[in-house]
Amino acid sequence: MELKPIRTEEQYQQALEAASWYVDHEPVPGSPEGDRFEVLLMLIEAYESTVYPVTAPDPVEAIKFRMEQAGLVAKDLVPMIGKLNRVYEILNYKRPLTLAMIRRLHVGLHISAESLISGSASPA
Repeated sequence: MELKPIRTEEQYQQALEAASWYVDHEPVPGSPEGDRFEVLLMLIEAYESTVYPVTAPDPVEAIKFRMEQAGLVAKDLVPMIGKLNRVYEILNYKRPLTLAMIRRLHVGLHISAESLISGSASPA
């Protein structure tokens, strides 16, 4: 496969097929084949970022996901958000997150501040 910009879905599929061969036969980094594999991955990534952009998660969904991962319940968010009724208001989209809450959730739950700030914070 000749290396060139990926502009169509067909070219994208061909690039994925070519990359899968390298995954099974990993070349030595810095070798001509290793460089070719690296460039191929860059082309695939550039196409995917244009055609399939990844958006930041909804802040409330990010909190719920982290709660599920860590086995937390609403009561566990009280130190970061406030009284239990405030926690439920946040989780039910009745109240927005404040900057202080975002800071405490970032530190306490290790959720990126960007995820907590971005998004619409409204139900999907």
